[in-house]
Amino acid sequence: MPEAGGALGAGRVVSFEQVVLPHLPAAWNLARWLLRNQHDAEDVMQEAFLKSYSHLREFQGDSRFYTWLVRIAVNEALMKLRKRRPNQISLDEPKGSDENAFPQEVEDWGPSPEQRFAQTELAGILSEAIESLEPAYRLVFVLRDIEDLSTEETADALGLSEAAVKSRLLRGRLKLRDKLSRTLKKGAPN
Repeated sequence: MPEAGGALGAGRVVSFEQVVLPHLPAAWNLARWLLRNQHDAEDVMQEAFLKSYSHLREFQGDSRFYTWLVRIAVNEALMKLRKRRPNQISLDEPKGSDENAFPQEVEDWGPSPEQRFAQTELAGILSEAIESLEPAYRLVFVLRDIEDLSTEETADALGLSEAAVKSRLLRGRLKLRDKLSRTLKKGAPN
């Protein structure tokens, strides 16, 4: 049991539990209201409880103990909110009132199996078209458009002038567009 100073007892030995427990429900409700997430509120209250315990001797009694504890909890909650991304919600929090609570339903935004298949097929077609480019064009295209090197970096890597890189890149892109157009037109439904 810590010895509490200030308004808590001027030298009296007071149980931390006796001082804090009466104020926890109000501080808990405030944290839960601010965070709108039970798990985050639990984390915040644990941090507030630990901080208030470790800094109890620093409590001067200038304000009520409740106000001091709530200030710690609010600061912890605000720090937690700053770490969140905007508009982030918890999937663990049920919707509705406590009596009629039901789990949140989350729509799968990922591609469907058909879309995944189409993406895989398209990636294969694109890879095949890139591989069919002449090496001089393919190398420049891969370095500039896939590896995202600058024109200057590509020129340095290949020992070419920047003008040569730009020219090969343009020709490679045009050849690639032509190959892809023909391939995709063949496979398009009539």
